Amino acid sequence: MNAPSLAVGQKASLTKRFGPAEVAAFAGLSEDFNPLHLDPDFAATTVFERPIVHGMLLASLFSGLLGQQFPGKGSIYLGQSLSFKLPVFVGDEVTAEVEVIALRDDKPIATLATRIYTPSGDLAVTGEAVVKRP
Repeated sequence: MNAPSLAVGQKASLTKRFGPAEVAAFAGLSEDFNPLHLDPDFAATTVFERPIVHGMLLASLFSGLLGQQFPGKGSIYLGQSLSFKLPVFVGDEVTAEVEVIALRDDKPIATLATRIYTPSGDLAVTGEAVVKRP
């Protein structure tokens, strides 16, 4: 299988909304039942004032982008750093984006900036992914 052509600066994105059902399903899969994500009454007592989406559920969008768009099918996730900058509220529509920032000459390995934007366009999650291209 030949590796898909990639260039520094190339981007891919997707938009997704995580509602209460998706957040509850992720809580069950991850065993993270923090009431900050699931209980509006509890969340109302916090600085956020309403339920927020799990950060790792948001970050899972990067896996979809890397495995489906580019590098694409057959990509192997080697690493991911994450920094959570702003909350994303349950029901908000977010945009996840990956951007190629480095390509190794000696191996089929790419480094990508990973970002998630809130509905207002503010940066909620940032990081870097390293992937082996197929």
